[in-house]
Amino acid sequence: MSPDPPREASLADRAMFAAQFVRAPVATASVWPSSTALARGMAEAALRAAPPDPVVVELGAGSGAFTGLLAHRLAGRGRQIAVEINPVLAHRLGERFPGVEVVPADVAELGAILALRGIRGAQAVVSGLGWSATRPGRVDSLLPVVARALADDGVFVQFAYRATAWAAPARALREELDECFGAVETSPVTWRNLPPAVVHRASSPRR
Repeated sequence: MSPDPPREASLADRAMFAAQFVRAPVATASVWPSSTALARGMAEAALRAAPPDPVVVELGAGSGAFTGLLAHRLAGRGRQIAVEINPVLAHRLGERFPGVEVVPADVAELGAILALRGIRGAQAVVSGLGWSATRPGRVDSLLPVVARALADDGVFVQFAYRATAWAAPARALREELDECFGAVETSPVTWRNLPPAVVHRASSPRR
C-alpha cells in the first residue's frame, strides 16, 4: 500500500526555514519553501521514466518540500538520498522522513557521497539549490559534478524562477545545461509558486 500523501510543511517548519535563511542566507538560498505545485512538477519530471527501483538524490533538500513528494511517488521503492548542508534543516528532515537517507554535507561532494554508499550512478538528481550553490558558468559549477554522478539514463531536474530568466546566472544555467546534457526540456510556468517558476529536465548526461 502506498503511504499517505505527503503533508505540506507545517507553519513551524516554514518559520524554521525562514529563520535559517536569516542566519545563513548563502547556504539556505531561499527565504520560503517551494510550493506543493512546484514540488509535484519536480517529482513528475524526475520519476517520469525512472526504473522500478531508482536511486534518487535531492540536493539542497531544505524543509523537505520536494522530499515528501518524491517519497510518496517512490512508495518505498529504490533508494532516496537527501543532501542538506544546513545541520538544523538536515536534522529536521531526518525526523520528518525516516525512510530517507539524509546527508548533512556540501553538494559539491556528491561524487564522494555516492561512492561511499556503493552507488555508481543515480537515476535522478533533483535540485532545490539556488544560483549561489549551483554556480553556473563558473569553474566550480555543480553541473559537471551532477552529470558525472548520473547513470547513463539518469536525469537532472532543476527549477528556475521566471522573473529572473533575464539575469546572467539564469542564462548561464541554461547554456551549461545544454553543454552538460544531450537534451533539455523546460516546463510551462508554475504560477502557484512564490515566485512563479519553471522546471528544467536534463537527460543524456555528458561526462
